Amino acid sequence: YWGAPIPIIYCEDCGIVPVPEEQLPVRLPDDVVFKPGENPLATSASFVNTVCPVCGKAAKRETDTMDTFICSSWYYLRYCDPHNSNQAFSPDRVAEWMNVDQYVGGVEHAILHLLYSRFFTKALRDFGYLKFDEPFENLLTQGMVCMDGAKMSKSKGNVVSPEEIISKYGADTARLFILFAAPPERDLEWSDQGVEGCFRFLNRVWRLVAQYADVLQNDETINKNDPFGQLDQAAKKMRYQTHYTIKKVTNDIETRFNFNTAISSIMELVNALYLYKEQPNVNLAVAREGIETVLKLLAPFAPHITEELWSEIGHKDSIHAQAWPSADEKTLQQEEITIILQVNGKLRDKVQVPAEISNEDLEKLVLASNKVQQHIQGRKIVKVVTVPGKLVNIVVK
Repeated sequence: YWGAPIPIIYCEDCGIVPVPEEQLPVRLPDDVVFKPGENPLATSASFVNTVCPVCGKAAKRETDTMDTFICSSWYYLRYCDPHNSNQAFSPDRVAEWMNVDQYVGGVEHAILHLLYSRFFTKALRDFGYLKFDEPFENLLTQGMVCMDGAKMSKSKGNVVSPEEIISKYGADTARLFILFAAPPERDLEWSDQGVEGCFRFLNRVWRLVAQYADVLQNDETINKNDPFGQLDQAAKKMRYQTHYTIKKVTNDIETRFNFNTAISSIMELVNALYLYKEQPNVNLAVAREGIETVLKLLAPFAPHITEELWSEIGHKDSIHAQAWPSADEKTLQQEEITIILQVNGKLRDKVQVPAEISNEDLEKLVLASNKVQQHIQGRKIVKVVTVPGKLVNIVVK
């Protein structure tokens, strides 16, 4: 009963007769009886008993149904044209919407359902109904939520009540933890400590914004014409962290679906803003940019608290109506970078150098390091390996 009826009629004189197109679709009846071991459709006399479309004599309908995958293998095509009463879908409407950019489903969909969907799409393509070859461009199979190493289920008694978590910590905390605890394709191990950690983080964000709220609501001291014109090193470092986070979070979300690492980067930006707040000369334009960036990046993960805090710093429109922040590549061009110095692959020192330093000058600087010299004295330098912008490794024997 749980499937599309098979449009076949059995006639004693004519044999197996397909239901004529004008009589389609064959609809499932409501007057069925569900009993163990019996065919529900066979209990409906109004469904079973019919007339042969060829000879007009009494006949009977097929009481078996097709597997439910027959319907689930092309539902996305009907979604493109759901109110069409003349055909399953308009090829023009489907061409406008399909194919699907991103499919998200459980791992149980990754084999049978998606295989059938591809088969249906290719068959309909061959018949001229579709102009594309694949129904879905990308697939993401998300993991399960587990407790004590086992999938949560009522039968195992290891289910966590969402109502209790939301009542105690709020919906934002529950949402943030689920997205932060593991990459989407991996199983998520439920942790009360992890939930509490996300709750504490959201409180840190609240306190950070609260400490800046008054000055940011009355920011007449900010130079509107050139807010980032004269910046000290601390301010430049803060701006770099802000725009680095924008770039990192955007990439994690758009290209990798790594929401956990995106949230981790936002946490690092919050930490940086707390440290910047301790500077003797805080640039309010830099602080505002950092705080607004935190709220915008955090909004998809914690929509309620970010909406509230957005209004707390003087904004009238919803944060969810704001444009996604974009990283300023010029700001990401550092004047100085930290280079790791190694001897035979082991860390021996770190130095600050101009970002545009040549390999020749960098090598001279490395060899001048007292800490490096302590580990190469009396030994032969075999080679110097330089990874631009990151490290220099001196190989000795």
